[in-house]
Amino acid sequence: MVACVHLPRFELVAAAEGSSLAQRALAGGALAVAPPVSADGAAAAGRLGEVSGAAEANGVRRGMLLGEALARCPELVLLPGNPVRVQELWESSLQALESIGAAVESGGPGLAFFDTAGLAGLHGTREGTIAAARRALGRPARVGLAPVRFAALAAALASASRRALVVGSPAHPTSARRWIAARPVDLLGYRERTAELVPPLRRLGVLTLGELAKLGRGELTDRFGEAGGLAHRLACGEDTPLRPRRPRERLEEAMGVGDAASGTALKRVLGVLVSRLLARAERRGRTLRAVTLSAQLVSGGSWSERVVFREPVSDPERILLALSLRLELLPAPAAELRLAVEGFGPPQGEQGTLLDQGRGLRLTRLGEAVAQVRAVAGRDAALRAVCVDPDSRVPERRVVLAPVADV
Repeated sequence: MVACVHLPRFELVAAAEGSSLAQRALAGGALAVAPPVSADGAAAAGRLGEVSGAAEANGVRRGMLLGEALARCPELVLLPGNPVRVQELWESSLQALESIGAAVESGGPGLAFFDTAGLAGLHGTREGTIAAARRALGRPARVGLAPVRFAALAAALASASRRALVVGSPAHPTSARRWIAARPVDLLGYRERTAELVPPLRRLGVLTLGELAKLGRGELTDRFGEAGGLAHRLACGEDTPLRPRRPRERLEEAMGVGDAASGTALKRVLGVLVSRLLARAERRGRTLRAVTLSAQLVSGGSWSERVVFREPVSDPERILLALSLRLELLPAPAAELRLAVEGFGPPQGEQGTLLDQGRGLRLTRLGEAVAQVRAVAGRDAALRAVCVDPDSRVPERRVVLAPVADV
């Protein structure tokens, strides 16, 4: 069984943490995470982040335009977003779930999945596994269990905060499919690839996943493309296997900027962070492929920017040149700068000779190219063409795309 752990309003709680509004959020105040602010001081797209239950009762929804939200709820209180703190809290939550022996797949801040089948030897029963997960998290969480990931998500959203909701079983998946049929199509909004289908489906009068499943996979694919076919599979109780995250080494340096809140002095602070990071013994001579530059803002909240280099580098001047351009995107003066490594490249001295043009060198270069593409656009960005039916009259059936294996 797949377990889904849902921490409601995770980003909102992180934004209110450490402020006088934290208790108000828990007591039922109308709160919302303010739209992100760009470097010129304007709100980017003007759309809200997560909102509290009281704000939802007044008709305010996540992604709503700021002006419309204030018109519906004039007493709405806006909290500056804190993406840095969200990532810190979520990373600690994932590590807490991994501490009970679970192989966790992250669905974004506040949403995690893991398979309970391999944990029976550690915690005895399925209920013991869920209880151990709750103790490790140390905060209220909604838990749902189902044969596949999407059904587990639906169960977690429908469960009570103190009791896990179990839907179906691997031996009898039809009961889970019947239960999913009554769920709203809004559940598709929790998947990045199907989120954009929710508004047009509602305009067409399709309100539940059961109604969506009756439309047919071919018809949905013709109308919405690949996302339509995926939505139909999810509505029919099908989903891909879990993909637990891999352990990742993370190096980070932080430094308070003091009076150097902006300008040339801030670039000097960034230069110190780059030098410290490259001097860490844990780097072991490896190059840097991707880093995250973040800042705690003087006005409250935080700012974060992920930077993927065109090629793995270890030259401090090149790294500083690439990162200093991102400092211009700061929406407000900074109180603290942080620099963290998100991905390492090969060691600096690992280079082939001019005469080494064999298969080993080609495979090394191919693996490096695949790793760079995945660092920029995600793990599914590198695909290869596989010939499956060369005699088919339909061109789309002759070749399919499959992920590239690690070289």
